[in-house]
Amino acid sequence: MVKTQIMGILNVTPDSFSDGGQYVALEAAVKRVEEMIAEGVDIIDVGGVSTRPGYEEVSVEEELNRVLPIVEAITTYDVKISVDTYRSEVAEACLKLGVDMINDQWAGLYDKRMFATVAKYNAEIVLMHNGDGERDSPVMEEMLTSLLAQAHQAKIAGIDANNIWLDPGIGFAKTRLEENEVMSRLDELVATGYPVLLATSRKRFIKEMIGYETTPLERDEATAATTAYGIMKGVKAVRVHHVALNAKIAQGIDFLKENDDARQNIS
Repeated sequence: MVKTQIMGILNVTPDSFSDGGQYVALEAAVKRVEEMIAEGVDIIDVGGVSTRPGYEEVSVEEELNRVLPIVEAITTYDVKISVDTYRSEVAEACLKLGVDMINDQWAGLYDKRMFATVAKYNAEIVLMHNGDGERDSPVMEEMLTSLLAQAHQAKIAGIDANNIWLDPGIGFAKTRLEENEVMSRLDELVATGYPVLLATSRKRFIKEMIGYETTPLERDEATAATTAYGIMKGVKAVRVHHVALNAKIAQGIDFLKENDDARQNIS
């Protein structure tokens, strides 16, 4: 059975919108990693810079001080490790330690050295759609054009096509209506042939979907609904806070989807 990958979020930041400050201490971060492994995580995504609205950018040195200790502590664990960064200096320091994947929220546009750095270590990279919210073409057209262009540049830099993931960037540079459209047309991103990572966990999109005021911690069940929906649309991984819940949902949908595909093949 094809298994949807569960990427568990580990924010080692004091100001993330959902769990800022919870895992700043190394001991707490390691404990959370061990919990996520027990819950069925496939990838740990370590982030040292908040991406919440209005966040303040920190120095490269500060980002390294946040992520390197936890990366060093968990590289021997039997789990894939991703680092959520758009800076090649941070990426290289982590890749040297054995990190498997770089999750770049700017798809290589912020730091032109990112692709060469990832290629050097034969690592995987997630290219997320982002921008300033201003566009001259419809959101899906602009997203596909931008992400495919960056994927092409990544391959030119030496990154294997099989190591490139695409992320539609829910919560970034899109209106609510545009996010709704992107979700309904996820299959078009899947049709590019690159594996797609969906990251909706606890975001304001989830709050809008529920339709009433909620705290981030109250959005996990609705997040799981988007996990199920994304898998049915063909995404290969979901990035989530609540690993246990989403792992169970993914396992169930994977089974049902495979069963459905098998029945269609018979008929």
